Amino acid sequence: MSMDDIFTLQASGASAGETSRDAVSATEATPETAAASETSGLPGRHELATQMVAKLCHDFISPAGAIMSGLDLLEDPSAQDMKQEALNLISTSAKKLVALVYFARVAFGAATTSEAFSAAQLYKILNDVYASMRAELDFRIAPETIFEKPAARALLNVGLLIGNSLPMGGKARLEAVTEDGTLTITADGRGPRARLKPEAVEALAGKPLSDGLAGQWIQPHWLHSVVSEAGGTIAVEAETDALVLTVTMPAN
Repeated sequence: MSMDDIFTLQASGASAGETSRDAVSATEATPETAAASETSGLPGRHELATQMVAKLCHDFISPAGAIMSGLDLLEDPSAQDMKQEALNLISTSAKKLVALVYFARVAFGAATTSEAFSAAQLYKILNDVYASMRAELDFRIAPETIFEKPAARALLNVGLLIGNSLPMGGKARLEAVTEDGTLTITADGRGPRARLKPEAVEALAGKPLSDGLAGQWIQPHWLHSVVSEAGGTIAVEAETDALVLTVTMPAN
């Protein structure tokens, strides 16, 4: 994708009584919006829930399986010389699993009763996830900055997305500015082969999956839904070894 491919994804939704093809909420689905999803080619709410659960299971199974492998080594009499390696594997995998669970609770779920989060809290959640990623997190948001739940979800999801766009490593810089009642979150990824997969680009545009992996589509689609529901927009700028995602939404 070149700089000529810069586009702005209008995710503000339709007016009352209308259904937007680019803004289908997975959290406030009704029979009307479910029908609209079918018309637009987007999955219905049950299929979206299925895909989200599948993604979470995929994320959790790797560290969970590694923990079980470590426990098997500890119990194997012939592998006692690998005890320290097994303990290290269990420790590293347990930390990764816990980081993913905490991330999912805020980024995707409703288990937390908090309605607002400080930047310091969100940095801790995101930084723990980055500990098992190749990309380096450069979090440039003042620790005392407060994010309401929709903005917190958007920040975590755009932070994960920009990190995943750096498969060979690099730096993912996150910034947030509030001005005139508008919050602008900027995620800037720089590194070799920085890119979004086509299915992620479709998802950010509010489009149904045409090809590729549903697991790569559902998380950016969720980000689109969060921003859409808040009345915001997402912009993507891509060039060689660089990617910038900009989320603009009401500050409150």
